[in-house]
Amino acid sequence: MSKVSSKRQITLPIDLCILAGIEPGDEVSVFVDRQGILSVVKKTSGSAKGFLRGKREVKAMSDESSLKSIIQS
Repeated sequence: MSKVSSKRQITLPIDLCILAGIEPGDEVSVFVDRQGILSVVKKTSGSAKGFLRGKREVKAMSDESSLKSIIQS
């Protein structure tokens, strides 16, 4: 069981790091969904290639308003 430190840091258990292929010094991204579930994903080169294909920019929405809409829902 991991605990959150006073600096909001979490130590990942070594067995989970091995399963995810995460080594010391690797970069990771952390995501949270609407149910409060955190996901830690190892960053790999090219992993997002094509992710936004077919998506259009909504110029009427700023980055800040986009973030607020996710937080409030």
